[in-house]
Amino acid sequence: RNIFIDTGACGETPHCHTMIPIHHIFIIVFITGASVLLYVSWHLKTQQTVQRDMVRMSQMEDKATMEDLRPLLNPGIIFLETSDNVELKPLVMCSVESTARQNPNKTIYFFMKGFNGNLSQYPKPKYRLIPLLSSVKNVVLLPLNPTKLFEETPLKFWYQKVIPENEKFWLHVFADGCRLALLWKYGGIYLDSDIISMQSMPFGNFTCAQLSNSISNGAMGFYHKQHPFLWNCMKDFVANYNGYIWGQQGPKLITRVLKRWCQTNNLAPFIGKECNGISLWITNRFYPITFNSWKKYYIPWKKKDIERTFSATYGAHVWNYMNSNNKKKIAVGSGSLIEHFFQLYCPTTYRNVISVES
Repeated sequence: RNIFIDTGACGETPHCHTMIPIHHIFIIVFITGASVLLYVSWHLKTQQTVQRDMVRMSQMEDKATMEDLRPLLNPGIIFLETSDNVELKPLVMCSVESTARQNPNKTIYFFMKGFNGNLSQYPKPKYRLIPLLSSVKNVVLLPLNPTKLFEETPLKFWYQKVIPENEKFWLHVFADGCRLALLWKYGGIYLDSDIISMQSMPFGNFTCAQLSNSISNGAMGFYHKQHPFLWNCMKDFVANYNGYIWGQQGPKLITRVLKRWCQTNNLAPFIGKECNGISLWITNRFYPITFNSWKKYYIPWKKKDIERTFSATYGAHVWNYMNSNNKKKIAVGSGSLIEHFFQLYCPTTYRNVISVES
């Protein structure tokens, strides 16, 4: 049987009609109905999948600890503790507190290898550092998981093979590698934990000279993640690794790689300038007092001398490593420069730790 359909296009012309066999009509109806059913089924299944994924993501967020290093960290200022200690020196507390105070609009990330991520397990008065720093609104304490940190970096296999017990300067070398990987993965600014911040510091790509012929790795900034300079540093770290030479993976590494980056054997002319997108900040930004004069921090200063010496300083590096044998302490009432800095830039640490210990 055939069905004639008048399309309206023929007018009065005889025999101008479209003829469609009835079995074709059944096929069209069947295909249309099946398509509608398939679409409805797909739509419902997609909705269920999306809802299930959202619930799973929500559960993951609820259960997640900071151990995953929060892959979506916004750039901030990074501090690092590579030992298993969680009760650290007052200087470390002052460094973090002063940086948080001077940079209220930036997040301060403190990665600690000995911290498990659960703040409730570090109550007062048994612990001082974690309760004090976690109370600062822009400070975030995070566990340091080096295995995860070094994943997908040139440092992965180095870390798997190195034997810490055989390393002469292990904690320092370990910290040298961690700061490179942290800046590579998250961007921001890295500061040593013996730098007392004195004013807000800008984001940017920078290194800082500690001497005219040496670039330090104690203060570095790379605002955008995965800066190629940092990848070059990690490759050099492995290629020229020597754990028996002090600074080989630290200032000497940064200086080596920066010379190649700037295509020069002499970086002195670049200090205070920019080289291929990286600024070489002047020594006074972080090292107004050189390492061999570190004891000057522990004597009284005149106000005019402080203003003159530190006027261009973002943070004062007080060379804690040089003090490791002398063990000079901050004495209340001594009028020393470092006591003055504690009172001015980290008053909470001074009040709750230095004053109490005295």
